[in-house]
Amino acid sequence: MNLEIIRNETAGCTDKIFLNSAGGSLMPDVTAKTMTDYLLLEQHHGAYGAADMNMEQISKFYEEVAQLINTQLENIAFTVGSTDGYAKALSSIGFKHGDVIITTNDDYISNQIAFISLQKKLEIKVLRVKNLPDHELDLEDLEILINKYNPKLVAVTHIPTNSGLIQNVEGAGEICRKYDVLYLVDACQSVGQMSVDVEKIKCDFLTATGRKFMRGPRGTGFLYVSDKVLEKNMAPLFLDMSGAEWTAFNDYQLLKTAKRFEHWERSISSMLGFTEAVKYANRIGLQNIENYNKKLAASLRTGLQNNGLRILDQGKHLGSIVTFCAQDGNIENIHKILKENNIYFSVSNKSNALIDFTLKSLDRAIRLSPHYFNTSEEIDQVVKILAK
Repeated sequence: MNLEIIRNETAGCTDKIFLNSAGGSLMPDVTAKTMTDYLLLEQHHGAYGAADMNMEQISKFYEEVAQLINTQLENIAFTVGSTDGYAKALSSIGFKHGDVIITTNDDYISNQIAFISLQKKLEIKVLRVKNLPDHELDLEDLEILINKYNPKLVAVTHIPTNSGLIQNVEGAGEICRKYDVLYLVDACQSVGQMSVDVEKIKCDFLTATGRKFMRGPRGTGFLYVSDKVLEKNMAPLFLDMSGAEWTAFNDYQLLKTAKRFEHWERSISSMLGFTEAVKYANRIGLQNIENYNKKLAASLRTGLQNNGLRILDQGKHLGSIVTFCAQDGNIENIHKILKENNIYFSVSNKSNALIDFTLKSLDRAIRLSPHYFNTSEEIDQVVKILAK
């Protein structure tokens, strides 16, 4: 990692302190240039002509993402975001009345709403794994629930949006593999900030987004689909000509690869831009990024805590999302100071993490999410500004 080069190749990081990569990060210059160049090509040659000229580059998307998460390109589908991939994965499972989903207290809001929607429409049962006193997943409770209820699906968010907690998705994967239970992992906050390996996680589906720590454009993402799912001919509820071939008046043939989870219409400029963002991260190395991010986040937590602020992140393993408030739970003054000093951040609301914030007796929290283009000097500066 050469931080000087990375910052020189990130136009948006020089005039502000940007600490909102968990929301929407800063794209590398090459990503933005690739997208604008392609749009100019569409302007002159039309959408079909421009796509035909870039077929080889479009195929690179699958190669780069496969390298990113340690799988094969046949197991990757392009999506327009993590929730898009998540919904397609859920719709392929074929839930019936009385089926059980096991999830966690810290699953992403959109996922929780999807589970409740299934609960309302199909009367499935949604169960949540207990947390240990240190807020880690209680894997013993997960195994008990699997044995008792024989769930149709286990779903775990790797890193919740509302805290720095890194959930033990590998431990949960071992248990799901042991009992042959379908396993869905939401990695929208972990892919890009740390090393993610689907072989180690042992999941059947994994979703991710482009706009967060991957530093890609909004409206992009990917879905990993395991060989087991493909071999069972599982597919999303609504297919189009990208996912299947129309073979008879009343029949079709599924694609053999994860592309059966794609839709034909997409933004090719965004897809090519996302490919460049993935390539950029692969070139630096996700383990290098993870090691650096851990140092930044740890330094930020320590500095804020030493200056009397209340750190809200719980768990043995914490990532590059730092949530905090004043000791009395207030964030108004912190919000004002960060705005005045051109420090980019976001606010986590209780409605986005209802279970976690209810247990913490909070309505809102400040969320800072440093990434590998940030410097230790920027972290020190933020701590000093808040200390005053």
